[in-house]
Amino acid sequence: MSSVLQLLLEGERLSTAQMAQVLGLSEGDVAAELKRLEAEEILLGWRPVLNPERAPENLVRAVIEVKISPERDGGFDRLATRISRFDSVESCYLMSGSYDLLVIASGSDLRDVATFVSERLASIEGVLSTATHFMLRAYKEQGHILSSPTEDSDKPAVSA
Repeated sequence: MSSVLQLLLEGERLSTAQMAQVLGLSEGDVAAELKRLEAEEILLGWRPVLNPERAPENLVRAVIEVKISPERDGGFDRLATRISRFDSVESCYLMSGSYDLLVIASGSDLRDVATFVSERLASIEGVLSTATHFMLRAYKEQGHILSSPTEDSDKPAVSA
């Protein structure tokens, strides 16, 4: 794995100059490596990590288990790609186990996500069943703990 990519995956978004300093490379080398990673579609974009409880807009997210019927020539790929293209879908993964696809979807409210599932997702030919689980509270997002230390009730109070 590229040292620039590793640095990006482990930390915050740094400037090219900051990455060069941390890695002991020239700014030009880091810029060239970033261009290569983007050109080869290894690095697809930058995404901030938001604390949903402190974000100004309400956003409802759900995890949806989807069972689908594989196609003769395409397996799961054609249906998974079709499902992935919906604006409501944040992520879509092929899974092993009791369901085939794990879909993470979002909407402005519960009804928005429920309508997406019932009218758009479940009605696709080849979708056998769905099970929707609404996310109630996030504790960790993309490697970041979302609760503050004062909210951590698992640690005993220190006394002298």
